[in-house]
Amino acid sequence: MGVRVLTQNALLTALVAVATLTIRIPMPATQGYLNLGDAGIFVAALVFGPRTGLIAGGVGSALADLLGGYPHWVPFTLVIKGLEGFAVGMAFEWARSNQGRVIWAILCSSLGGFLMVAGYFITETFMYGWQPALAALSGNMMQALGSLAVGVPVALSLIRLGLGNGPAAKK
Repeated sequence: MGVRVLTQNALLTALVAVATLTIRIPMPATQGYLNLGDAGIFVAALVFGPRTGLIAGGVGSALADLLGGYPHWVPFTLVIKGLEGFAVGMAFEWARSNQGRVIWAILCSSLGGFLMVAGYFITETFMYGWQPALAALSGNMMQALGSLAVGVPVALSLIRLGLGNGPAAKK
């Protein structure tokens, strides 16, 4: 991994952490919060690929939990958000088609959002029981949809500008 990629991953990790910490809506049922950090994960994964999505998503989101006062979520967030970023990047890399790039970006980000919602639902079920997990489900879905609405247009704009080194930039 060269200096350029290392720097890029560090900046995107910071972007995800800041996006996660900037707007936080507390979820008392699960002692967590809603945020737009997933938008940064979608941008990292769609524009720069699965490895960057994994690093920025997992480390950036876990760092935000740690700095934001939610240390009990750090290990779960590291795995769930890392998997989310990796899955979005891998799925978009698999699609690789210029035709329907917008549709593929939406579908791939939807997959990542689904993994995030499912991952937190399973974790919350084990930590707090199924009722609080069920109560948090709609909030996590709103977080995924809101982040998709913000992240996908930003990512596609960056791709159109020729930025990134992910699958779309390799055409």
